[in-house]
Amino acid sequence: MAHDSAHQKLTLAVLGPGGTGGLLAALLARAGHRVICLAGDDTANTLRTAGLQIRSGTFGDFTTPVEADTELREPVDACLIAVKHTSLHPAVDRVPPTALGDGLVVPLLNGVEHPATLRTRYRPDRVAPAVIRVESTRIAPGVIEHGSPFAELDLTGDGVPRERLGALASAVAEAGPRTRVLDDESAALWAKMSFLAPFALLTTLHGLPLGEVRTRHREELTALVEETAAVGAACGGPADPAQALARYDAFPPRTKSSMQRDAEAGRPLELDAIGGALLRAADRHGVKVPVATRVVRELADTAR
Repeated sequence: MAHDSAHQKLTLAVLGPGGTGGLLAALLARAGHRVICLAGDDTANTLRTAGLQIRSGTFGDFTTPVEADTELREPVDACLIAVKHTSLHPAVDRVPPTALGDGLVVPLLNGVEHPATLRTRYRPDRVAPAVIRVESTRIAPGVIEHGSPFAELDLTGDGVPRERLGALASAVAEAGPRTRVLDDESAALWAKMSFLAPFALLTTLHGLPLGEVRTRHREELTALVEETAAVGAACGGPADPAQALARYDAFPPRTKSSMQRDAEAGRPLELDAIGGALLRAADRHGVKVPVATRVVRELADTAR
């Protein structure tokens, strides 16, 4: 049976074929799966005529045809949700629960609160939150630049049938990205959050790449990492501040966060999904987070 499932061709929808969604859509289409990209009229038309064009040192430079539509009109095995948190609400209108049927809903969003939101709209035991580690940017509709030497996906989902997660994991792994299925949804989401929050908040606050944040603002970074780890631990996540700092130190010094790129481009920030959620979780568990509170407040003032 395992042999069959490894070569099973899936039908997959990708909501938001930008940097992350577009990369996964193209890799899966190249591997022979049926991929339907869901986007606005202009992007959908571009994808239908020109396909997805990928530039990647890891996966090569290639162009692949994909299907595209403005909304889902038929059942799929899984729908990957790769929009930003700031546009999640209007975006899910493109995926009517009735059309989706028994398909998995796989959000790749930053933060920790979106699975609960999606479970009010879709079958709770079909919402399978994922964590992706990749640096990939949409430079034009249908044109994706994958800059990082890695692309790794962790699939989770409390209550989601394991064989469904396994089939999707096999398909993604065969298409290229390193993929694993993790048992503990909360731990997986907080593992990402405890790395992402200090990185996103401080690079954006100071308008500096990671290399300068970790040298010029070392004390603030350390304090924020410790606070985030304490909140993560209270929520069932990993708590190793020293390991988190070591990971930041290993990154190329010019690394920027996606929140910082959004700020530079004048786009809305995922401040509530990352900073707000961190503060709400801290409050729920009675964890004191003075540095996080100040940083989020300063960013909110700037954004206003």
